[in-house]
Amino acid sequence: MNAKKRDEFQRMINDCHDGKIDMVITKSISRFARNTVDCLNYTRALKNKNIGVYFEKENIHTLDAKGEVLMTIMASLAQQESESLSANVRLGLQFRYQQGKVQVNHNWFLGYTKDEDGHLIIDPKQAEVVKRIYREYLSGDGFLKIKRSLEADGILNGAGHKKWHETNIKQILTNEKYIGDALLQKTYTVDILEKKREANKGQVPKYYVENSHEGIIPKDIFLKVQEEITRRANLTKGSTERRRVYSGRYALSGMVFCVHCGDIFRRIKWNNRGCKSTVWRCTSRVDKDGPDCSARTVREEHLHEVLIKAINEAFREKENILPLLRENIESSLTEDVTYQMAALDEQIKVIQHELLATTDMKNPGDDLGMEVRRLRNEKQALRAEEASNQDRRTRIDEMMYFLDDMPCELNEYDEQYTRTLIDKITVYDDYFVVEFKSGIEIQIDE
Repeated sequence: MNAKKRDEFQRMINDCHDGKIDMVITKSISRFARNTVDCLNYTRALKNKNIGVYFEKENIHTLDAKGEVLMTIMASLAQQESESLSANVRLGLQFRYQQGKVQVNHNWFLGYTKDEDGHLIIDPKQAEVVKRIYREYLSGDGFLKIKRSLEADGILNGAGHKKWHETNIKQILTNEKYIGDALLQKTYTVDILEKKREANKGQVPKYYVENSHEGIIPKDIFLKVQEEITRRANLTKGSTERRRVYSGRYALSGMVFCVHCGDIFRRIKWNNRGCKSTVWRCTSRVDKDGPDCSARTVREEHLHEVLIKAINEAFREKENILPLLRENIESSLTEDVTYQMAALDEQIKVIQHELLATTDMKNPGDDLGMEVRRLRNEKQALRAEEASNQDRRTRIDEMMYFLDDMPCELNEYDEQYTRTLIDKITVYDDYFVVEFKSGIEIQIDE
């Protein structure tokens, strides 16, 4: 521990500076300071005030002529021992991670607590809050709106506070532990003496453990949220490469795109000689500092009509289109992904045991380490492929469910259907292309 964080130690040093103490007697160097730098700095500062420090175990008195020389040697040895212990602990943790043993601090972890054996278990009341956050986000709400709704209802966050932050919402929406998995070693210790930790950006291995505990959120819902987060973050880049802020106020927000410049359409209120109307216009055309764009202006009622036509066409063709899409996905899976990942896990396990047994632990770039990284990357690619295919299956099933639940073709615009079924609308000069979340594209001519 850093000496600055040792409150009682600092109180003793302050008393020395105030003249309340004229000598310090301690059991050993390791009890006085945790590293050489702290030990020398504090003993020299006290020595300048003619205050000696006596270490009983080492029989060293800092006011003696030979005291500082001996103390430097002994403190260095103590630090080496501490670093060796820390390295052993680090290797022990790495081995636990490789075995898939998960240790999670549940104190500020909304939705979970621990049983008598230290295992993560669901807190039913808090779990409902987590589900609510996921539900509201997928319904179109942003981080800020969700934060305000939780505060308005007096719901406490993971730390037990009434005040929420947008970062709290994002962390909950991106935490894989809510689906029962755990990504281990997200941070690592960069300074043993200072106990300083930083985000792990590839400096040390990460370990992904599946089904380590009971999940609160279904995996397909979690994947939808990750996709939606990415979609909103990258919303906005047309030919100008400028970012646009996502708005979840309207179902069509961030969903209508310009074919000419790639920018999004913005909802605008018009008042032309007392005649009020709502239209959607390309943002690049609206912004005065943007490039010239020839995209047409579209009345909101017209966009609604386009969506009604697209959804009704999908409704009429659902028995032909959707099963064919699902069949294409299934046929694209030439091999059993689960079997491949199990084989990769076994290979990684064997090599990791070889790594732990090797004597050259200071060379992370050796052949074994490179092979482990290659296998991990291969496994990650398989996992991404599996997740993508599963997500498409789920979207097709959901579309079938919604269309089957429709009693008849739509006669009026429905925001719920838009949020659930539609992914993107591209505005051309004389037609529209409506892309469904299931992968279907339908062209609506003028």
